[in-house]
Amino acid sequence: MTEAENAPKPSNFIRQIIDKDLADGKHKEIHTRFPPEPNGYLHIGHAKSICLNFGIAKDYQGQCNLRFDDTNPAKEEQHFIDSIKYDVEWLGFKWNGDICYSSNYFDDLYAFAVQLVEKGLAYVDFLSPEQIREFRGTLKEPGQNSPHRDASVEDNLAAFERMRRGEYKEGECCLRAKIDMSSPQIVMRDPVLYRIRYIEHHQTGNKWCIYPMYDFTHCISDAIEGITHSLCTLEFQDNRALYDWVLNNLDIESRPHQYEFSRLNLEYTVMSKRKLSNLVEDGYVNGWDDPRMPTIAGMRRRGYTPGSLVEFSKRIGVTKQDNMVEMAMLEACIREELNENAPRAMAVLDPLRVVIENYTEGSSEIINAPVHPNNEDAGLRELPFGRELFIDRDDFREEANKKYKRLVMGKEVRLRNAYVIKAERVEKDESGNIQTVYCSYDADTLGKNPADGRKVKGVIHWVSAEHGIAAEVRLYDRLFTVPNPAAEEFTQVLNPDSLLVKEAIVEPSLLNASSQVAYQFEREGYFCADEKDSMPERLVFNRTVGLRDTWAKVGA
Repeated sequence: MTEAENAPKPSNFIRQIIDKDLADGKHKEIHTRFPPEPNGYLHIGHAKSICLNFGIAKDYQGQCNLRFDDTNPAKEEQHFIDSIKYDVEWLGFKWNGDICYSSNYFDDLYAFAVQLVEKGLAYVDFLSPEQIREFRGTLKEPGQNSPHRDASVEDNLAAFERMRRGEYKEGECCLRAKIDMSSPQIVMRDPVLYRIRYIEHHQTGNKWCIYPMYDFTHCISDAIEGITHSLCTLEFQDNRALYDWVLNNLDIESRPHQYEFSRLNLEYTVMSKRKLSNLVEDGYVNGWDDPRMPTIAGMRRRGYTPGSLVEFSKRIGVTKQDNMVEMAMLEACIREELNENAPRAMAVLDPLRVVIENYTEGSSEIINAPVHPNNEDAGLRELPFGRELFIDRDDFREEANKKYKRLVMGKEVRLRNAYVIKAERVEKDESGNIQTVYCSYDADTLGKNPADGRKVKGVIHWVSAEHGIAAEVRLYDRLFTVPNPAAEEFTQVLNPDSLLVKEAIVEPSLLNASSQVAYQFEREGYFCADEKDSMPERLVFNRTVGLRDTWAKVGA
């Protein structure tokens, strides 16, 4: 076993329940499931659930199913299914056996619905959806029985069969459970079990025109698959009563149990799939995989690694307490990993031309620099050096105080991994903007400090003007300006600076940069090649995260 596999496993209330169930002999094997609805891309909250369900199965030598809750074909698409499968595998998990679909069980679900009708526990209701809502009551007032509630079993069986055959219009009727319209739990006030939808299903085609509701489908699917611990987030806590009611009133052997844990609430993001869909459909972002989105696809494209998301899920833990997780915790996970592993490179995001006047015209040389300063095994990279360079515009001032440790007129600074240079004069355009800084260099300072007792404290990065490669650099930041955008009109608090595009110059070693590798652009942050847009003839890099948390200063 690897060191990671031998490491102590984190405990939480769910694992404590499982430990007790195994010790008491309630279960011999643990079987969990991850059941997304294929109506959008997975987000980082789903990553937490994936790590929990698949992680428990792995740690207890059990099984975890991937099951698509595909009971609403109006919103589901095959490309969502494909993206979800890819995300789960990218995070490092593998489901048990074949992929499951709730639609696999449509015949069984229909038979179980008939069983409830035969027991007098379900009826076909001809109230309109608006009337059903009106009859349901409120938290303070009980609901009212539908006038169709007491139809005979025979009439209900006939009406349900006519629903299945497509003899009613959409919305004309539905199948409801007969429970208690005065229940303090609104979910138990005769919930809808089946509705009519004349929509082709991505798995079953046009075989069905009635589709089961989530609360009816989910518990039965768990039972059919032999799930032992059905783990879901706290918003389904009230639904557990219906989960148990359905299973208790059906002739079905398996008895899975539902347990709820707190969902992930992450600062400066929204986790509602409806709101994420709005951002995509209304053009506030460039698709579900926009690197500003909290989707797994967006975070992957931005440069987040599977390890960083798994580590983040481990650090936030599993509790029953709703809370807001700081974005800094997520960013710390990726910074720590990339600081340890990311190869170094130099990129000038706001280029300013530098001419070293005492460097021989037409000549150049190769300077060797470490791929990673703390890992000699990573080897060296070649940096072409010549008479003309680019430095970052912020790294030069004509005048500056002693705190400024970069290039100043008449002062010296070291070029990273190269020589000490001194700014001698500048050339400006008609508007007074500096176009070129003319410098001299000390040829005896490559890899060593200058002679004559001179102390050079500043170090700046650079790229050869002749050999550097033009690249588009996308500086991504938080999508919202407030920590809890869900509490606001979320489209009104979008960060106008969530994406800034720079025309940069990067060192030639990045010509064939892979989207699977994140680089530290020295003194700038961590970046990766965009997996969709970057190509050798036009490099595009996305900023994953800065070298430090600049938002901490803003919020202080």
